Amino acid sequence: MSIVSTAQIRHSSFATSAAAVLGLFLAAAFNYAHAVPAADQPSATTRAAAEDNSIRPFHVHVPDETLVDLRRRIAATRWPDKETVADQSQGVQEAKIQTLVNYWGTDYDWRKTEARLNALPMFVTTIDGVDIQFIHVKSRHPHALPLIITHGWPGSPLEIEKAIGPLTDPMAYGGRAEDAFDVVIPSMPGYGFSGKPTGVGWGPDHIARAWDVLMKRLGYKQYVSQGGDWGSVVADAMGRQAPAGLLGIHVNMPATVPPDVAMTLNNGEPAPGGLSNVEKAAYESLANLYKKGGGYAAMMVTRPQTEGYGLADSPAGQAAWMYDKFAAWTYSGGDPERSLSKDEMLDDITLYWVTNTSTSSARLYWENNNNNFNAVEQRTADISVPVAVTVFPGEIYRAPRSWTERSYPKLTYFHEVSKGGHFAAWEQPQLFAEELRAAFRPLRRQQ
Repeated sequence: MSIVSTAQIRHSSFATSAAAVLGLFLAAAFNYAHAVPAADQPSATTRAAAEDNSIRPFHVHVPDETLVDLRRRIAATRWPDKETVADQSQGVQEAKIQTLVNYWGTDYDWRKTEARLNALPMFVTTIDGVDIQFIHVKSRHPHALPLIITHGWPGSPLEIEKAIGPLTDPMAYGGRAEDAFDVVIPSMPGYGFSGKPTGVGWGPDHIARAWDVLMKRLGYKQYVSQGGDWGSVVADAMGRQAPAGLLGIHVNMPATVPPDVAMTLNNGEPAPGGLSNVEKAAYESLANLYKKGGGYAAMMVTRPQTEGYGLADSPAGQAAWMYDKFAAWTYSGGDPERSLSKDEMLDDITLYWVTNTSTSSARLYWENNNNNFNAVEQRTADISVPVAVTVFPGEIYRAPRSWTERSYPKLTYFHEVSKGGHFAAWEQPQLFAEELRAAFRPLRRQQ
């Protein structure tokens, strides 16, 4: 299959290509660059000199045969036997995933998603040898604040899609013109329609530097950065790097776990004494992740290639792998259909399938091998730009204000909201936009 850009493709061949679970948690279709073995890759200087810095229009069209093959594979699914418990303690329940996958193979229409995407201004540009595909929606309001938003796993730019309108045109959603944003939503390397790195080194710090290149290439001298999940790791990295023009960051999954608490968690011990009720609740949520919810991350941190073979070959396996997290991380009590429609979940699952990016996206865990929640490992104290944090009630853990203030010395905004989960922009796009307006409002005076 091919994902085609309206610009001429420059290359003729395509590249196809802690200690505990808490520490492991967070540690297009093809890359348009030649698949050059790592040992034979040109130097950074040579590559930079030869790199095409142009910004080319991008258009999505998945070939019919790819979608026909997807339905054929779904119809041929060999299902495992039913779980032996009446809850989700063994993982995704058979009845739930069979309903979703059967709908995927019969009534779901990817072409509707393609049409929505192609109605957006989409582009691709090459940074450090990897094609970065992105959505770039400019506000009609003057003096809009440029904003780059980074998705996570198992997300994609699709999880930000519903927030584009409220962010770029706030007056149409009950806001003020002066709170408008120009929105840039890139796919991370190895995800979606961006290229797949053919060598190592594309961790969060590298992505953070690439995002600054992207914003400067788009002509923005000043901008802000936002992220959840991996996006929060990238936003934190940008805050540490503090490139010229970065006014501040906002995260909705902050790295706030103090080192003494992280050590206790890593040892599997009960909550230490002296914690407030809010801190103890956060500790228990993280301990539950330790014990019951982090096996996926352990696999991707240590063996992303191994788990990729099954996910690249089985649509049902791909769907179950992602549905498990939609169930656990939405503000839905384990029933993600309360927060996201079947079509919305399948949009994201299908994107991973048609781009064959389960393995390449998982390598980000291997590259990072870091504890996203640990403030010391995430080096939040080194962030030198203003930091804003929103805590959503259905997040993997609800970061206490006390931990957040200790972890982010440059904290300028902290707010706990009453709705939404880990996929904040996807579940509550209006509330998400309102939080960004409030968080970044003081920084607009610096434009």
